[in-house]
Amino acid sequence: MIDVIEAARAAGVEWLSLYAFSTENWSRPSAEVDYLMRLVRAVVRKHAPLLHARGIRCRFLGVGDPRIPWALARDFADLMTLTGDNRGMTLTVAFDHGGRGDIVAAARSLIRAGVAAEAVDEQSFAAHLPFPDTPDVDLVIRTSGEQRISNFMLWQVAYAEWVFPTVLWPDFRAPHFLECLHTYRQRDRRFGGVLPERNGDSRS
Repeated sequence: MIDVIEAARAAGVEWLSLYAFSTENWSRPSAEVDYLMRLVRAVVRKHAPLLHARGIRCRFLGVGDPRIPWALARDFADLMTLTGDNRGMTLTVAFDHGGRGDIVAAARSLIRAGVAAEAVDEQSFAAHLPFPDTPDVDLVIRTSGEQRISNFMLWQVAYAEWVFPTVLWPDFRAPHFLECLHTYRQRDRRFGGVLPERNGDSRS
């Protein structure tokens, strides 16, 4: 994982999000969940100094379930505090995250704020999502050959480009990431429109 983060930073990526644990993952066997919690804690504690030294700001999207071990939640909070003023790159780790839950939370926030229905538009809605400064996702890399969204940042991926490498996530390394980034850079992003004319020809 750390080599992928380093590769992204070196390539000039300013925002990187990693999906570590979904709200649906709680349905996995308890022994597997316990192992994942220990693994994530070990990774966070091991790499915190390096992430801070590289000027990477770390944030955790989700982390609302009381089943998260208190020691792990504390490590998340400590890392966010440690790196909070960094501006080299923003690394968002989606942990106990679900895109539908984020949308529901934004709707509840709008209601609590007393925003009139007629005043709600895409911009105002997005402002009530967790970490509203997060830009829309440009590229989603879905490893393992799976071709589904899996409830990941549903609002932000509306116009993302997708790449589906067959390599499993535990084996995903910097060269794989750079290959996906190269594929993305070859795409013509139209956002529902048409491409500008090229030598008298136009494509849609």
